[in-house]
Amino acid sequence: MSLKGIFPIDRWNFNTPSVLSVLSKTDRHRLLINSTYHQYAKGESVFKEGTVPSGIYLVMHGKIKKYKAGRNGREQIIYVASKGELVGYHAVLSEERYPDSAAAMEPSEICYIPNKDFIGVIKDYPYFAHQLLKILSHEFTVMSNNISVIAQSNAPERLAIALIVLREKYKDDQDSRHVMLTVSRADLAHMASIAEENVIRLLKEFKEEGILETDGRKISIKDIKLLVKRANYK
Repeated sequence: MSLKGIFPIDRWNFNTPSVLSVLSKTDRHRLLINSTYHQYAKGESVFKEGTVPSGIYLVMHGKIKKYKAGRNGREQIIYVASKGELVGYHAVLSEERYPDSAAAMEPSEICYIPNKDFIGVIKDYPYFAHQLLKILSHEFTVMSNNISVIAQSNAPERLAIALIVLREKYKDDQDSRHVMLTVSRADLAHMASIAEENVIRLLKEFKEEGILETDGRKISIKDIKLLVKRANYK
C-alpha cells in the first residue's frame, strides 16, 4: 500500500537518486569512468566521522546507515540510504572532513566515485550542480524533521516513524501489502533514539495490535494504516 495521502514520506527521504537522472549518458560515463565496486559485510564501516573524504559513494545494493556516535559510544542513526542513493558527498562539496560515519546495515554493494570525477562533472555541468543544491536544501528539511520528532514525540511515536521510514526503504520488489524489514533491534533503537529494551517491548505491543509480525530480526508490516496512526505525525 502506498503512503500517499496518509503519511508525508517525502519529508523523510533524501532525493539523491533523482540527481543522477539529470546526467546524460556521456556525463554519467564520465562520472563513473574511474569508479570501483566494493562489497561490505553487515556492520562494516564505509567511512568514519572526522576522516578526510577521497570520494563519494553510490549504493548499488543493500542498506547503509549514516550515524553520529556520542561520547558513550551510543549511535544516533540520522539516515538510512538504499539502492540508488549517494552518501558522503556533503564533505566533498564543503571540502571538510566527514561530519558523520557510515556503515552497512546488511550485506551491501557500493560504487566508489573519486573526488576528481565528481567535482569535474559538477564544474562542467551547472544543471547537475543546481540539482545538488536543491537536494541539499531538501535534506535540511529531513534533518529538521528528525530533530523535531526526537524532541517532541514519545517513544512509541518515534519507533512507529522509524518503521514507516524503513518500510519505504524495503518495499521495492516486495508485496507492498506485507513489507518485510530485516533490521536489528539495536539499529531500531538508534534510529528512534530509545533504549533497546523499549524497542523490544513496543514491538510486542505493535504485534498484539495487529500492526506487524516478527521472526527474529525480521519484521513484517501488516497494517500500515495502524502504524501511521501510532506515529501520530501531523
